[in-house]
Amino acid sequence: MTTLADDRRARAGLRIGLPLAIGAAFAFGMSGAWARGLIDAGWTPGAAVTVRIWVAALVLLVPTIIALRGRWRLLRQNAAIITLYGLLAVTATQLFYFQAVAVMDVGLALLIEYTAPVAVVLWLWLRHGEKPTVRSILGAVIAFIGLVLMLDVLSGRIVDIGGVLWAFGAMVGAAAYFLLSGRSDTGLPPLVLAGAGLLVGAIGLTLAGAVGILPIAWNTDDVTYRFGTVPWLVPVLAIGIIATALAYVLGIASTRVLGSRLASFIALAEVVAALLFGWLLLGQLPNLVQGLGAALVLTGVVVVKLGEPAALVSGDPVLAPPGEQFADGLEVTDPRDETGRAGARTSLDDA
Repeated sequence: MTTLADDRRARAGLRIGLPLAIGAAFAFGMSGAWARGLIDAGWTPGAAVTVRIWVAALVLLVPTIIALRGRWRLLRQNAAIITLYGLLAVTATQLFYFQAVAVMDVGLALLIEYTAPVAVVLWLWLRHGEKPTVRSILGAVIAFIGLVLMLDVLSGRIVDIGGVLWAFGAMVGAAAYFLLSGRSDTGLPPLVLAGAGLLVGAIGLTLAGAVGILPIAWNTDDVTYRFGTVPWLVPVLAIGIIATALAYVLGIASTRVLGSRLASFIALAEVVAALLFGWLLLGQLPNLVQGLGAALVLTGVVVVKLGEPAALVSGDPVLAPPGEQFADGLEVTDPRDETGRAGARTSLDDA
């Protein structure tokens, strides 16, 4: 009976989580192309990401308050998680990615960002002593070779080192996103984590701009894309509502259902989406060598994911938040830590 129940939970989780994860990937994937149009029109990356996060935070503000249902203690109890999520998973990831796409192709920047699973494996090795498997090491090597080809350095092409470093910074933020989104022991509904994290990120970016740390410049000029010219509000609302608010809610919800390991694996579809939108909106396509490198990067990441242990500290599949039920009546109980007590962990050290 236990095996049958586990199989039913797994099928229900996949049925619910898979479309959520794919939706999140395609929503996230369009952000770089829309943002590049704003940047080419005179916006700084800091301005583009600040407006993006504020639009998303305001869109989710009322739904977040409703989802809390007066349980304000959840915000106090999980202040560290929310702050980390806002600063790393939201602010660092999006700001660094926009800085990267300002000087390099959207798809290439995102491919570098999506070597995040390699960073997760390295983090678990250094912090928790979970030595990577031979397959994971092989995948990391394949991904590295792919990066060299993707950047096309062997042909003598000049590489924007700054853009590459920004993209690697976004990769670190993406790794934090998967580790923190998969945490089901906080009691925070996915909508609340997304809304509160986005608000923290928006406030942090605004303060950084106000004191001059983050250059912010913007205008109301029309923005030109491959298909034509549109008012500046079109890309702003697209990246704020669809590529941020909707994307984060879908992403957290899918990660809670599938677990961070499987969710980050499916999220590779975002690379395909970014390449698609980069072509549709900007006419950007990698050359043959870069395309081969991109394929190797994806292959390497897949091998890394397949080489991970079946159960990670932060990545065990979680089918639903504690106490919630699927349509077939199956309920998932409150996760327990190693001491048998329920309780939220408060930092990436425990992720």
